[in-house]
Parts: sequence; structure tokens; C-alpha cells
Amino acid sequence: MTETGLYPRYAERRLTEALEDSPVVLIHGPRQCGKTTLARAVGDRMGYAYITFDDDVARAAALADPAGFVADLPEHTILDEVQHVPALFGALKTAVDRKRLAGRFILTGSANVLLLPKLADSLAGRMQILRLHPLAQCELARRPPAFLDVLFGGGFKTRQTERLGGQLAERIAAGGYPAALTRPTERRRATWYRDYLEAIVQRDVRDLARISALDALPRLLSLAAAQTARLLNVADLAAPFQLSRQTIRDYVTLLERVFLLETLPPWHSNRLSRLVKTPKLHLGDSGLACALLGADASSLTADRSLLGQLLETFVFQELRRQASWRDEQIGFFHFRDRDRAEVDIVLERGASEVVGVEVKASATVTMNDFRGMQKLREAAGKHFVAGVVLYDGEITASFGDRFFAVPIRALWETR
Repeated sequence: MTETGLYPRYAERRLTEALEDSPVVLIHGPRQCGKTTLARAVGDRMGYAYITFDDDVARAAALADPAGFVADLPEHTILDEVQHVPALFGALKTAVDRKRLAGRFILTGSANVLLLPKLADSLAGRMQILRLHPLAQCELARRPPAFLDVLFGGGFKTRQTERLGGQLAERIAAGGYPAALTRPTERRRATWYRDYLEAIVQRDVRDLARISALDALPRLLSLAAAQTARLLNVADLAAPFQLSRQTIRDYVTLLERVFLLETLPPWHSNRLSRLVKTPKLHLGDSGLACALLGADASSLTADRSLLGQLLETFVFQELRRQASWRDEQIGFFHFRDRDRAEVDIVLERGASEVVGVEVKASATVTMNDFRGMQKLREAAGKHFVAGVVLYDGEITASFGDRFFAVPIRALWETR
């Protein structure tokens, strides 16, 4: 298992397996989440050369003569930050087609390069894609992930553990970016996050789109942080700006492309017609959200509403990170009907398994907390596997037919 700084990365298994049969493997995710470290740790063991397109000379050479640049590359090469040179993808396709060799290229990208013109066509059938996230809590705890197995198995057993209490707010505020976690204080971490956002706006966003109001993006991100774990409301986001709603919607899409924002689509069923169809908005990392809102662990503890909101994003991102290491595809949604019955996170495995996750910052759970879950179970019918309320308590307990109250720390401590 590769160490990124001090921590294992559970995406390594999927990377090494992909290199055994795929000519090209793309690792994409936000800047500073550990893509280069992972690629080089695996690549160095296997004799890969390394080139980064953050280097001005390498980028200029690749743009000037893509075919010649690729033709001169060693047989096994890591190409870092490929979103800077989209013209290279056609040349990579030609090289792979001339010599189809497993594991020939490892690419990394800090923007969703799948949305770049012609990429999907140029490397279709030749490339496997791995999404790398910031560090998950089970990576920080050095515990193999098992929560999703138990969740889809509906097998939570009654047990007792300790409340996280104040530690929970500390984990939310710290986030998962490796470089931020090396900072010794909350104040230094917040400074790192602010500098990080400034660098992304000035570099990656500027490269991806020519927008006139670049200075609006940091403020838009702060407004989005205040909306995290809520239904996306473009009118509210647009209100402070002299910009149209469509422009703001385009900016949200742009921030999704650099993995700073994520929209969670609504789960739907033909069995219910009164479902809300608006997506939810989530920041890509709870530490990033806290830095944008000027919140730290103590202010989260004092503001229970904000704590609950950021806790939902924290749990959502932990589940997304754990799901990204798995071989099977897991879809993520939210559930809400017009009577305001809701489930924070709905996970769907294949076409036949649905589970629900509700998130609470309190230390108690009652049957009323399963109101939305009951509606989801009704809508999913035979496909419903289990519903859990994650809370900051001590007891894992059954609440009847496939419903469970589960302490939040089980996310990274389930065995």
C-alpha cells in the first residue's frame, strides 16, 4: 500500500489493476489531493518516466508539436496535469493504436478532462478512469473500508462505542487535503485553503474558460459553501452579482469541472410522482467549506445548524471516497418529496439495491428521524436494502424493519 505523506491510499489497488490491461489510465481529481504522489509512487516502482505540464517548457513543446512530443516519450510515462494540453489526446490515441501496450501512459488531471472536446472519442476503449479524492477518514485512521459492505448487507449489529463529541467538529474543519493536514494549527490550515482556492481560480479556471468576472468566483464559492447540503438555488447564488442566472449556472458547472463543487441529483421512482427534482449542492471537501465560511471547530460546535449542514457534506464526501475504491458502480442521490420528507443521501448499487443515509449531529435518534426513510422504502419497494441514521451517539441499534441508528464513527471504524 502506497503512503501519501503519512497515509495509505486505497485507490492504489484499482490503479495497479488498471495498468495490467489498459493502455492509458487517467487519475483525475482536485489539485493537491494526492494524484501525482500516487502516480509517482506506483510509477517509480514500475520504471515510469515523469513529465508535468505545470512546467512551461514541457507544455510549450507539447502544444507546438503534439505528435512529435508523444513519439519521443519513453515506453512507460506519467503525464501530469494533462488538462493543460488537450491537443495531446489525439497524439496519444495514435501512439496507443500503433503499439497497444498495457499500462503505457498514466495521466493525471486536475480538471474533469472528460468534458474537454474530443477526448471521449479520442481515447474511448483505450483508457480507464480513476477518480481520486482528498483523504478519507478511514485512510487517516489507517482502517480498511468496510462500511459500505455492511450497509448494503443490511448487517449492522448492536454494539456500543464512544461519542466523538468535539472531535467530530475538528474532523469536519480539518477536511481531507494532505497538505492542509500537515499544518499545525486551524489558522494555518485555513490560510492554506484560501491560498489554494486563489491558485485554482487564477490558474485552472482561467485555463478552462475565458470569463469576464473571474473575481466573482471566490465570492460565489463562499455563497455555495453557505448552501452546501441544501437544494441548489441559482437565484440565491446570483442575487449579489450583476450577472444572469444562466451565467451563474455556467460558473457552477465550471467549478464542478475543477472538483470544487458537486451537485447531487434527486433519486426518482415511477412509484411516486410528488418527488422534488432539484439537485443538492455539496462542496468538494468540508475543510474547504469551513475555510470559505470562516468556521473552525469551536464555531461549529457553537452553531448547531451550521454543524449539521457541514456534517452532511462531510458524510457525503466520506461515502463518495469509499465508493471510488470499489469495483462496482455506486450511484449517489438525495430523496425529497413535496411533503418535505427527505433522505440526505441515497446510494444505488446496480439496478436492484437501494440504501438510504440520514445524517444528524445530535446524540439521540427517535423513530421520527426515519420518516423520510419510510417514504424511500415505500418508493423503492423490493429494491430497498437498508436505511441508517448516522448520529453522534454511542449505540448501534435496530429501529425495526431494515432501519438502524449508527454512530458516525462507524463510517471509518466498521470492520
